[in-house]
Amino acid sequence: MKSWQEWGAELADRLADASPDERIVFAVGVAERLMRAEEALPEGDRAEYALELRPMLNALWEAALGNQTAFGEIKHGMGEHLLSEYCHNDGQDGPGDADEPAAAAVLCAAAAYLFGSGDLASVVSSRAVEAADQRSNREDGHADDPDGALTAELRRQLQDLALISRYSASLRHASLGLDIETSTRLHRVLRIPLSSTESEGPHQA
Repeated sequence: MKSWQEWGAELADRLADASPDERIVFAVGVAERLMRAEEALPEGDRAEYALELRPMLNALWEAALGNQTAFGEIKHGMGEHLLSEYCHNDGQDGPGDADEPAAAAVLCAAAAYLFGSGDLASVVSSRAVEAADQRSNREDGHADDPDGALTAELRRQLQDLALISRYSASLRHASLGLDIETSTRLHRVLRIPLSSTESEGPHQA
């Protein structure tokens, strides 16, 4: 049986082979799952700053799936973050909400889209793995397999990449804008399954 480190190495190889547009869709999908996990928490446990990034995450979906008009909303959302108190170099002395997994994933996905950095997709992946580990430690859901949560998250991410790769021909032109029919189809076959919070099981497209 593979270790979680081996699953992680396989994921890194698959991300390296993916196109820039595929990596953006991947990063947005992972960020969506982290956001949904945050939104599902009891009201008093939610990171409010992360929830404020939901509109930018919705815009990222639009942009990743071929709607160029979403660029402006993403740009303004990132600009607001850079000018906010949550963008700082004060370490633990500053507000930490932007370092919460969902918020960090959305911001990294936005930076990847705006600046074309494929490395940021790997950062989003790592934040989801860290979040799975933290959640497992809280819930003790993998007592017999301490690394089970990490393995499950990495396998889910590989599953996501496999699904995305099936639509690589359409996604290759997403950054240039897609027609409404193609974009609508990609929302159906990609956004819906990638947004699912189920960690295992085949995607239905």
